Amino acid sequence: MGETLEDILAEHLEVIFCGINPGMMAAAQGHHFAGRGNRFWRTLHLAGFTPTEVRPENDRTILDYQCGLTAVVERPTARADQLSLKEFTAAATEFERKIARHAPRYVAFLGKAAYCALSGQRDVPWGLQPKAFGHASVWVLPNPSGRNRGFSQDQLVTAYRELHEHTRRAVVSRPFSEALLY
Repeated sequence: MGETLEDILAEHLEVIFCGINPGMMAAAQGHHFAGRGNRFWRTLHLAGFTPTEVRPENDRTILDYQCGLTAVVERPTARADQLSLKEFTAAATEFERKIARHAPRYVAFLGKAAYCALSGQRDVPWGLQPKAFGHASVWVLPNPSGRNRGFSQDQLVTAYRELHEHTRRAVVSRPFSEALLY
């Protein structure tokens, strides 16, 4: 399958959510997190990022909420474990440039695999990371894939809500002149 999934990005977003790579259904339909079992849109809404649950076919509306969507590796697969470390390594430089070019405040990696591969670390904790990526603060969240049964819907919401609350506190604590830039 040669299909890829178009990024939904703009400059100076609050958060760019970064998937590992597109799922087959998402790539075929041309919409992020379109898989039937994917819990991304529901989680995003319940965590407070959106006032209603966005449907995958309306994924571009995420920009209205100062959020964007991308993936580290463009090649769609049925499962993330079908990607090789070589694919992450090949994508790393251009991916970091993409993040720097769009200048979000946060890049939120959905799952540890992509961030570990890009940062060269064997394991990372969930949440805020000590080092920036492409000049953006890094947050690592559980992957909302329906295949990820290590996290319940409630656990996903709690993790994503922590990021949402952190972004809101950061906006409030920003100096007035800097807040005007966003």
